[in-house]
Amino acid sequence: MKKHQLQMLSPIDGRYAEKCTAIRELFSEASLIHYRIITEIRWLQFLAQEREISHINSIPETMNHAMEKIIDDFSLDDAIEVKKIESKINHDVKAVEYFLQNKLSKIPGGSDYVSSIHFACTSEDINNISYAMMIRDTVLVIRSSLDEIGLKLRANSHRWCDAAMLSHTHGQPATPTTMGKEFANFLDRLEQQIGLLDEVNFKAKMNGAVGNFNAHRIAYPNADWPEISKTFIQNMGLKQSVYTTQIEPHDWMAELLHCFIRINNILLDFSRDIWLYISFGYFKQVLNKDEVGSSTMPHKINPIDFENAEGNLGLANALFSHLSSKLSISRMQRDLSDSTALRNIGSGFGYAEIAYASLKKGLEKIQLNEEIIEKELGSHWEVIAEAIQTVLRREQIDDAYEKLKNLTQGKDLRRQDLIAFIESIDVPDSVKQELLNLTPDNYLGFAAILAKKV
Repeated sequence: MKKHQLQMLSPIDGRYAEKCTAIRELFSEASLIHYRIITEIRWLQFLAQEREISHINSIPETMNHAMEKIIDDFSLDDAIEVKKIESKINHDVKAVEYFLQNKLSKIPGGSDYVSSIHFACTSEDINNISYAMMIRDTVLVIRSSLDEIGLKLRANSHRWCDAAMLSHTHGQPATPTTMGKEFANFLDRLEQQIGLLDEVNFKAKMNGAVGNFNAHRIAYPNADWPEISKTFIQNMGLKQSVYTTQIEPHDWMAELLHCFIRINNILLDFSRDIWLYISFGYFKQVLNKDEVGSSTMPHKINPIDFENAEGNLGLANALFSHLSSKLSISRMQRDLSDSTALRNIGSGFGYAEIAYASLKKGLEKIQLNEEIIEKELGSHWEVIAEAIQTVLRREQIDDAYEKLKNLTQGKDLRRQDLIAFIESIDVPDSVKQELLNLTPDNYLGFAAILAKKV
């Protein structure tokens, strides 16, 4: 019976299905089967071009075209056929091999190549290459979403570079900054991690049952199998892992997932800050008259996009954290615990993509509430105490810090209080004027410049 979205176990395929369509298409069971088919056919085509592999005849153009058609025309019906074979033999990769043997045997001249499908391979040779390509292609999709978020952060950094606001350290009023500079902080962090993400090598192996090319060498002892394997893997757009057991050790996957954990933590940190700024009234949210904020409180416009992002980033990181620890551990030369865990990597990317979509949507809905920001900043003149005590230190006034501490600590100061204090200090009139010119909204250091430069 065909299931409706409302009947799905996971919100990735139900409630949030539209937000991660691209991820689902890449990480579905059908997609994994397709990547396996690509790998099997590419290995056969590659070996047919190797002079040392004498039993595989050069593939005629018509046969190559037929093989490409198997890849290009792959359909859900094909995936179902593979699953039917698997249900009989209880082996997912062998089912792909038998499926391709059936396909080739029906093509004129294809019978000559049936026995060479999956030549000298163990299942993990096919699987690790398939997953590496799948993850590589998924990262391209994810990178697009991260680039969009980065563009929005940069636009707001520049747009609000001069928008002075009260900082909060330990949740208390602190030295002023600008909203643009706060966006720039997150953008710089994000770009650093994206740079590291781009440096990760997608690695794979094609070296047999325990990583020694045993079957390969017994068949063709004079062939340079390590070099043949390296060239094939490079042709697939990947980098060779030379030293492996039956499985590629997945250390590169752990590196990649750790990078995504850091990226997601940055965006989670950002989501929480924006949530707080909305609660302070620093941001207004664009009103959609058709939406309901609360089932009982008609006035509510809730920051649900940033809450949604926070929740899904946490889910993604929970999966990525487990997988980055699990996948790099395997008993002796092979156990299957990594295989069953790896099947869930798509869920991690799915939750991440849901979060990124929510962030992008949320960023479109916020508007700076300059009136509230200016009002709050103007009610905390005590935050320029740092500036005054620093200038007094420059003027070599003893106990400058202590004087300002006695004046301001735990107090809500008015401008008049600071003016009276400045007038009472024994410093030149030029220094007094310098201090009198200070206000919470012009004590910003290089905040605006830094926000513009990012």
